[in-house]
Amino acid sequence: MTNQKEHSIFSLAVVVAALGYFVDIYDLLLFTIVREPSIVGLGIAKTDTAAMIAASTKIINWQMVGLLIGGILWGTLGDKKGRLSVLFGSIVLYSIANFVTGFVQTVDQYAYARFVAGLGLAGELGAGITLVSELLPKNKRGVGTSLVAGIGLFGAVFAYFTFQYTQDWRLCYKIGGGLGIGLLLLRVSVAESGMFKELKQTKVSRGNVLMFFNDATRFRKYMLAILIGLPTWYVIGVLVNLSNRFANEFYGASKIDSGRAIMFAYAAIATGDILIGLISQYFKSRKKALYLFYGFTIIGLVLFFSPINNSDVAMYAICAWLGFSTGFWAIFVTMGAEQFGTNLRATAATTIPNMVRGALPLINLMFLNLFQKNWGWGLTKSGITTGVIVMAITLVAAYFTQETFHKDLNYIEGEEMLP
Repeated sequence: MTNQKEHSIFSLAVVVAALGYFVDIYDLLLFTIVREPSIVGLGIAKTDTAAMIAASTKIINWQMVGLLIGGILWGTLGDKKGRLSVLFGSIVLYSIANFVTGFVQTVDQYAYARFVAGLGLAGELGAGITLVSELLPKNKRGVGTSLVAGIGLFGAVFAYFTFQYTQDWRLCYKIGGGLGIGLLLLRVSVAESGMFKELKQTKVSRGNVLMFFNDATRFRKYMLAILIGLPTWYVIGVLVNLSNRFANEFYGASKIDSGRAIMFAYAAIATGDILIGLISQYFKSRKKALYLFYGFTIIGLVLFFSPINNSDVAMYAICAWLGFSTGFWAIFVTMGAEQFGTNLRATAATTIPNMVRGALPLINLMFLNLFQKNWGWGLTKSGITTGVIVMAITLVAAYFTQETFHKDLNYIEGEEMLP
């Protein structure tokens, strides 16, 4: 395969991928920001803690399952039809789903609408990261993908202030749909990856999900690539999302707004994501940067469950620190893309982050159903135990994960040929 034209980290493809992820995160995190007012708006009393948590968990689980399934569908399509096909198709689907969410009347309708939105949102990040990784030279792609993730993650901050300004959760979903349509028009000018164009001229099998499972080495790389990202959604989906509930248990009556905690966390995540690209560049290693941020995460978990977390100010500050510490999302997704050849790269980069997102229902199952409902543990003990298990799995996976900083991406995965 021939050498590709070098692109700047500020090229149109990087800018559009960053804006695409911005809209993606706006839509993805909007539920966690409007969680309580939207569920109350459907007729559930705010004082009914059990019903609120049950409805919240159901809706977020359906959204995450949509992301899990969508990751497989869009990832396969990205390697078969092209990275841009996914960027266009996914945005149409989640834009429509967001408009529909603005009209739901029951928890079930809310959950189903977020499932469809999840299907659409699943294609955005993986296709964007794949496109940017293939367009940028290897000495710039870590910084480029970190910029995409860092800028994109500010979408959560925008979502928070949009709700604060409108105080209308239904309108916020409709605005998300409008942002998606605007982005669709901007994407028309973006060119397809040169590596993929060359790949289309061959008869190599593309987007075959079974290739992750029919070879022991590929399967091992794929599973490790998923497991190194687990702490992100434990932190956001459990600790920050339920920060108001934890606050009440830690120090009594609080005025914690979980939507505001999400905003602080994601502003910090965005900062961490931009910084980790530069740190990775400095170390010339993805793994060293990853280990550093894992250390930050462990410190954040200790602070969260310690006596220091005894006021609203402390809770917001710790949520922000936890957000910053999980700012390894960009490097985690980039490593997923770098692990595999051009004929499987979009499938890997799209399915891997969505497998992590899709793991949240399993984490919730352990945190809520196993530890609290079945074993009768309290919120704090369940949260600590879940965190210890998640971090232990992640650290072991990171140890066995391959370093990819210097890896050349211009190659084909496997020998499988189409007839």
